[in-house]
Amino acid sequence: MAQKTLAELSALQSEVGAWQDLRNEAVDISELIALAEALDDLGALGAVPARLALLDQQLGQLELKLLLSGSYAKNHAILELHPGAGGVDSQDWAAMLMRMYIRYAEKRGFIVDVLDYLAGDEAGLKSVSLQVRGDYAYGYLHAEKGVHRLVRLSPFDAAGRRHTSFASVSILPVIDEEVALEISPEDLRIDTYRSSGAGGQNVNKTDSAVRITHLPTNIVVQCQNERSQLSNKNTAMRMLRGKLAELRVEEQQQEIDRLRGDIGAIAWGNQVRSYVFHPYSMVKDHRTGVETGNVQAVMDGSLDQFIDAYLRWQATR
Repeated sequence: MAQKTLAELSALQSEVGAWQDLRNEAVDISELIALAEALDDLGALGAVPARLALLDQQLGQLELKLLLSGSYAKNHAILELHPGAGGVDSQDWAAMLMRMYIRYAEKRGFIVDVLDYLAGDEAGLKSVSLQVRGDYAYGYLHAEKGVHRLVRLSPFDAAGRRHTSFASVSILPVIDEEVALEISPEDLRIDTYRSSGAGGQNVNKTDSAVRITHLPTNIVVQCQNERSQLSNKNTAMRMLRGKLAELRVEEQQQEIDRLRGDIGAIAWGNQVRSYVFHPYSMVKDHRTGVETGNVQAVMDGSLDQFIDAYLRWQATR
């Protein structure tokens, strides 16, 4: 408990310190301008535009963090991908999204662990669960929740026709055991089975993989990444707590929407974002209207413009 309190204190001191540094820089620039005017020395203002631009950028980053104020915004995240309609193309699309999010996490300094992976029949993947570890990982990544659509010339179509593929993205917070929801053992069904990944001393030889079903909600989680059954069980329980916490947040939001009578000016469609590779290049977020023609940069993990716009849009709702 003492270590946890010290960690929270350190985080708060860092947050306050960032705002104080910003204020000090603004005061320094203001005093420099006033001094240059008093001395009629315009040459002293040469560095001011660059300093103001950096100050504006840092202010935007701190303002964005203020929007990350949900119950679990600071937590690590679990990201799940599932291909939808589109067959092998959708499975390949899900694998492309997995690479995109791993690249995004690397740019942010987050650490990604593969918790569960089921390869596709011909290409891509059928499902994957990733744990993304880092401050505010859930706060940023929850902007990606929803259906993502791809339009491209299919590499799996001998005729080279254009195909539309879909994949769903789910984002869950990683919940500490100390603040976890109470889960009754009677509400759980725990099954063990042999992992389907690459071989090893234990993998494929013992029933180390774990599947947990929460009977009241019929939520199912599974993990086969670790070598021991106990480690897989602990990881699966963390995933279950995250899904139950997310379910509770969704139920609260539904009640708020019901009482409010509307869900905002921008309606939610079947897809939250479209990625068009052909006949033109464009990525467009249907919630915020943000779009870019640099598809390659987006697929290499440049998602900040979409996530920033979503967080600001969400705040206006």
